[in-house]
Amino acid sequence: MAETQERMHPSFINVIRQKERVRENLSGIRHKIGVYSAKGGVGKTTVAVNLAFALMKKGFRVGLLDADIDCPNVAMFLGIEERMEAKIPLRPVEKMGVKVASTSLLVDDMKKPIIWRGPIITKMLGDFFENTDWGELDYLIVDLSPGTSDAPLTIMQLLELDGFIIVTTPQRIAATNSIRSGLMAKRMSVNLLGVVENMSNGGVSKNTEEVAAALGVEVLGSIGLNQSFNTYSDSGKIPVIEDSSVMEAYSSIIAKLVA
Repeated sequence: MAETQERMHPSFINVIRQKERVRENLSGIRHKIGVYSAKGGVGKTTVAVNLAFALMKKGFRVGLLDADIDCPNVAMFLGIEERMEAKIPLRPVEKMGVKVASTSLLVDDMKKPIIWRGPIITKMLGDFFENTDWGELDYLIVDLSPGTSDAPLTIMQLLELDGFIIVTTPQRIAATNSIRSGLMAKRMSVNLLGVVENMSNGGVSKNTEEVAAALGVEVLGSIGLNQSFNTYSDSGKIPVIEDSSVMEAYSSIIAKLVA
């Protein structure tokens, strides 16, 4: 191994070593699931938040990482006002027993823009993976940023994920970008767990079925378009906790994931 590393470019060696450190720090986490789509506005954060808290309601120990480093929204969705201490190791904030980490919990004012270049975003992701005390968890849910560049690429390189849930909506443009998301994950040898249709108009749309077929995965479920989601999110309430019908929809998705 030593001889092989001597012939490798230093950047590759650094990635391998960082991946080993991440593996060791996250060794207490049984399952790591990414929630992803290259398309913005499909409701990745809504799905990630509700999935995390639905798992918690099922009795699992859960963590929720907001990996959208420069536009974090998880803390706002959850109504969290507490802050993480900006020292290593970072310690997540708990909401109803779910451990939550986000850059918005490290800044003084969540309304101010976080204007960082790619290398700093990558460094912050590294800190969430190898310098955060997550403790023992059954599931870590990772809410990714949109796109197919720095942040998603870093997560695919460093995290040994169980796989990605691809989030889409009934619109054709969302389906096209969701396929891009899944193909990127496959190219990086990351497993795809399935597709979730968000903001559904009743039943799974033809476009979402095409996404699943193109990626060779199943549709895990659909989440209906529900105007009360906006009210819940604005007030820091969690739909799966407040609405039994929403919990039922996510319970169906969880049953397939756990199986």
